[in-house]
Amino acid sequence: MAQTIAGKVAYITGAGSGIGKAVALKLAEEGVHVGLIARTESKLKAVAEEAKSHGVQASIAVMDISHWDQVQQGIQQLEDKLGTADILINNAGIGAHGPFLEMDQETWKQTFEVNVYGTYHITKAVLPHMVDKNKGDVMMISSSNGLKATAGSTSYSASKFAIQGMSEALMQEVRKHNIRVFTLNPSLVATELAFGENMDQNDKSKYTQPEDMAEYMIAQLKLNQRMFIKQSLQWATNPF
Repeated sequence: MAQTIAGKVAYITGAGSGIGKAVALKLAEEGVHVGLIARTESKLKAVAEEAKSHGVQASIAVMDISHWDQVQQGIQQLEDKLGTADILINNAGIGAHGPFLEMDQETWKQTFEVNVYGTYHITKAVLPHMVDKNKGDVMMISSSNGLKATAGSTSYSASKFAIQGMSEALMQEVRKHNIRVFTLNPSLVATELAFGENMDQNDKSKYTQPEDMAEYMIAQLKLNQRMFIKQSLQWATNPF
C-alpha cells in the first residue's frame, strides 16, 4: 500500500521553472509543504503563490547553490519558516555544450560548481536533520548523459557522472538511517534547459514533459519506506 506524503516538508532546488517547478506544484497538490530554491526571486514567488493555492505552506530562498555561505543562510531561512526537510529534490543544474577544445576553462569550472558542488552543498546542509530524524528522502535529478556521454557534452556529462558516484556512495552511507537516495536520469525533457527557444510546441510535445517527471517522482516517494528505486532512466516513447 502506498504511503501518504501529505504533511511532509520538501525542499526543491531549481524550483522556478522546468522539472523543479512541476514537482513543487505536484508535491503541493499532495499536501506537502514546499521550500523553493533558485536564483530568480520573481519566478520563485510565482511558484509559491500557486503552491499555496493547494492549502499548503510555501517559502522561498533565493540563492546560488554553488556558494556554501548562501546555501547555509537560505536553508536556515527555510527551516525557520517550514521546519526541517523530510524530502530533498536536488534538481538545479546548468548545461554547457560544445567541442572540448573550444570550451573555455571558466565554463567547465562553472558546470562543476553548480551541478556537483551545488548538489553537495544543499545535501550537506539538509542531511543532518534527516539523520537525526532517522528518516528521509533525497532525490537526485541527474541525466542520461550521466550514464552515457555524447559528443560535445564533456563538462556536462562529467558533472553528471560525478553525481552518479556521489549518489551511489551516499546511498550506501545513509540507508542505515532509513534515508533513501533516488537517482533519476532523464533523457531530453521539454524544458528551457534542454531546448531553449529553439523548438516549437508541436515538437516539444513529443518529448517527456516536466509534469511527467513530477508524476513519476511522486510515485517513487509514495513507495513504502522500506524500499526504493536506487537508479532509473526515463525516456520519451517516440520523439521521432
